[in-house]
Formats: sequence, C-alpha cells, structure tokens
Amino acid sequence: MTTTENYKKGIKITEIDTPSIIVDLNIAQENIKKMQDFANKNDVSMRPHSKTNKSPYWAKKQIEAGAIGICCAKLGEAEMMADGGIKEILIPNQIVTEQKISRLVEVNKKSKVMVAVENKENVDNLSNQFEKNSMKLSVIIEVNVGMDRCGVELDEIVDFAQFIIDKPGLEFEGIMGYEGHTVNIGNFEDRVNETTKAMEKLINAKTILEDNGIAVNIVSASGTGTYNITSKIPGITELQCGSYIFMDGNYLKVFDDFQPALSVLCTVVSRRDNRIVIDCGLKSISMDQGLPEVVYPKGVKLISLSEEHCKCEIEGDVDLKIGDKVFVRPMHSDTTINLHENYFVHRDGVFDEKVEIVGRGKFK
Repeated sequence: MTTTENYKKGIKITEIDTPSIIVDLNIAQENIKKMQDFANKNDVSMRPHSKTNKSPYWAKKQIEAGAIGICCAKLGEAEMMADGGIKEILIPNQIVTEQKISRLVEVNKKSKVMVAVENKENVDNLSNQFEKNSMKLSVIIEVNVGMDRCGVELDEIVDFAQFIIDKPGLEFEGIMGYEGHTVNIGNFEDRVNETTKAMEKLINAKTILEDNGIAVNIVSASGTGTYNITSKIPGITELQCGSYIFMDGNYLKVFDDFQPALSVLCTVVSRRDNRIVIDCGLKSISMDQGLPEVVYPKGVKLISLSEEHCKCEIEGDVDLKIGDKVFVRPMHSDTTINLHENYFVHRDGVFDEKVEIVGRGKFK
C-alpha cells in the first residue's frame, strides 16, 4: 500500500514531520540490483529476508530484480506478505502451536509456504493439520551450524529427514543453516574462516543425507555479512540476506559493499551552547546493537537516548538551531523499522511516496 497523503510529491524530504524513517529509493534499488547480480554471477538464488523491510513494496522490488521468493521471520509477517501478493515464502523458523499451525494452513492457501523444522513432535503436528486439510506443506530441516540457537545436529539428521519423508501432508525439500554468529566479524579473513567452518557443517549434512539416498533440493543460508563467502561454497543453493537493502550501521563497520539507504529524520528541539537535543528517542530508533550515529550534519556526536529525546554534542563549528533537521543512522535497521508506521521514500532528497510498513509489530 502506498500513498502520498498529507505530503505532495516533489517536496524536499526535510519537510516531512519528524521523527520519520526516510529511504533513498535510488540507493535501495541499486543495493537490490547489486546483490541480485552477484547471486546470478555465482549461480545461487536469492530469497531475501523481509524481517528487515517488513513490506510487500520492497519484497516485490526484490522479486522483480530476480529473487525466487522471500523469507519471513514470523508467521504474522508471512500472513502480511501473502496478503500483499507474495507467492513464495520461506519461514526459516519453527511454527509450533496448534493455533499458529492453523494460521499457517490459511497462508498456504494463498502462497507456497515452506517452514523450518527441528523437532519430531512439531513435525507430527504439522503433518496432522496439513493432512486433515488435504494440503502439502514444504519443509526444510534447520541445522545448527554453530550459532547454537535452533537446529539439529549431524548425528540426528538422517533419522529426522526420514521421519519427515514418511509423514503425510509434508514435502521434504532440503536443509538450512544460519551463520549469524559470523556475520559481524570485523576481520575478513577471520570471517571467512568461521563462516567456512559453519557452512562445512551444513554441506556435511547434505552429503550425509544424499549418501543415505535422501534428495536435498535446497541448501539455504547466509546473512548480509557473509553473502560473498557463503555463496561461493559448493552446494549452497540460495541466500537469505536481508539487511543489504538498507545497510545497517553495524554492517558498515564491517564492509561497504552496499550503500546506506535508510536514516531517521529528526528535528532539533533544544540547543544550549554545544549541546543539542533532537526528537528521536527509544520509541523511534533502536539501540539493541549500539548507539545510532548522526550522519548529517557532520560534526555532531550522539551521546545518549531516552524515550523521546536524543542528546547530542556539537564538535566544531556547526550551525544548528531549533527547527533544523538532523539525519541519524541506526546500527540495526530491523528493530528501528519495527517502531514506525511508514517509510518516506525519496530520490536524492526529493519526496516520492509514503509506504506503509505493513509488517511492523507482526511478531506472532
């Protein structure tokens, strides 16, 4: 859903009320193209993670560029994407309760859905619900590749895969693993080494299954920080990267392959000597991965945030007065986006359209 309600297309982006998320469309589209071109060149598919953008608007742009579908972190996000016309959805997490599995059945009526599994009881419950509804659900096994969050171990995988194959209502498609513990390693050589270790475990899982006569169609992995490592490991079939579309501040500390497209537009509400206060606080920008940074104007250092205020210090000769605008970049876009209702999309500082963040708050 897009609308230019309240704002006329063509105005300066700094005329938007604050605090607001603004996205440079040209940069975001170039990031989408660059990642898709890279995937094509390396003969892997793109299935971008929409936990970052939370909107069919962006998912459709990724699919138009060549992505085979998208990932959704939560069932609520998948419902939103299916309602928005997205036809291929992977939920790389576990859907375990009867209530949620009933909702999953409904989503599967609109889109082809695939979910990750790691537990036999969960597989039984999925099988029962989908068989009862005369439907097939595609599933992949999540393998623990070192993040130690969810996922089966190698000595379980053959028995577990066969358990899935024998269940009515389910279609075994392959395996996945998320090397989230390696994506922010600063030193590239260290990141390569640790990511390679993680992916060796995933590829070993594939080999073990195939040696036991079990076909593995999908081997899905990768975050933005490891896209250029994981993609080059033989056997990986698709990438789940998400943050590259906007680029988090934290990722920019690690590499600059993609350009930052997103910031929070704020207004100066107070100035005392070299101290200013701007109107973004914890309700409009996240701090789960560290303090945000002021990207414009230069010479302003962010000091602290409270609920509604952000305290900054002016370093040098910066002419800022009450009512002036400040651009702030979050270290983590995903959690910041979840705080807002809309994106304000612009091209080179000129407002283009307002885009609803349909998936905000869809954490169930």
